[in-house]
Amino acid sequence: MAVRLRHPQDDLVEAHEINVTPFIDVVLVLLIIFMVAAPLATVDVAVDLPASTANPQPRPDKPIFLTIKANHSLILGDKTVAANSLAAALDAASGSDKQQRVFLQADRTVDYGQLMEVMNTLRAAGYLKIALVGLEARQGQ
Repeated sequence: MAVRLRHPQDDLVEAHEINVTPFIDVVLVLLIIFMVAAPLATVDVAVDLPASTANPQPRPDKPIFLTIKANHSLILGDKTVAANSLAAALDAASGSDKQQRVFLQADRTVDYGQLMEVMNTLRAAGYLKIALVGLEARQGQ
């Protein structure tokens, strides 16, 4: 008696499709890595913030002072400036030198949102070097 062990329908058929499951796994891992790393790598506003007890830095020959008063009015040097014409006034004061540092000083009662609005206006105008001005404090105070 003879037994046939192989049937024609038992032949393995070649799969002509790409297995995308490992690809999707890799993409999801990369997505998680970028979601975690992206907020750490971005800086919107470049600001020099020395400690209040730091040694004073040398002052430029013609510093540009921008002051935010308690009533949220802007003063460039000693002239009052409207917020919508700040970029033009800065260009006139600096001679269109966007690399010149702008010294930003604000009244103690000015809220953080207003300060950030002015800093965003400076950044949009192309002035990325901003220094915050404060009173010198002695160590231990």
